Amino acid sequence: MPTVKICGIRMPETLLAMKGLPVDHIGFVFAKSKRQVSPEEAGRLIRLLREEGFQEQGGFLAAGVFVNPTLEELEAVLAEAPLDIVQLHGQETPLFCQEVKERFGVGIFKAASLPESGEGGVGDLAEVTVARLTETLEPYVPYTDAFLLDTFDPVIGGGSGRTFPWQAIPPVRDWARKAGHRLIIAGGLHGDNVEQLLADYGPDGVDVSSGVETDGVKDPDKIRIFVERVKRS
Repeated sequence: MPTVKICGIRMPETLLAMKGLPVDHIGFVFAKSKRQVSPEEAGRLIRLLREEGFQEQGGFLAAGVFVNPTLEELEAVLAEAPLDIVQLHGQETPLFCQEVKERFGVGIFKAASLPESGEGGVGDLAEVTVARLTETLEPYVPYTDAFLLDTFDPVIGGGSGRTFPWQAIPPVRDWARKAGHRLIIAGGLHGDNVEQLLADYGPDGVDVSSGVETDGVKDPDKIRIFVERVKRS
């Protein structure tokens, strides 16, 4: 069954509304973003997860989203917010991933970006692009736990709320699985297109943020619908 990550959590009300849902990962954004939280804010939300027994359901692992952090920055964040996963969206090297994993004992998701497509995830994508992508990710295999594909944004890297050409997913997914990794998809997902993505392209997990918001605020009904549609696929 595919995993589901709800990213960009900022308010305790959002977490409490998700209690009982089969959510696998909760994402806190520490990179520059309108959804950015401080380490102290994330720490309070992670404590709420544990106090309310969310993780007794077997999910709700806390992931932190970073872009080109230093080890010192990660150490400062982790001192306040005990993350289970560090998700890296920048140009972090395989050596950096190794250092993070060994020093902090966290899981690591490494993100890669692809060019934007039209709605529905269709568009042109040369085979050479996929080949270069897997070649780029290959050195990260020993030091990471999953790969995440997102839509490239020239300003913020990812988190654009737009899709990339989904035909890239099967070859990258098959390559990742042979390497013992899951492939998670982000970028432009919402309750009305996630079932098509899962049925036609079969990724191992999905990551959503803006697609479960109304006027920039997490919407409990949209979250519930999204999670239910992922888990019945």
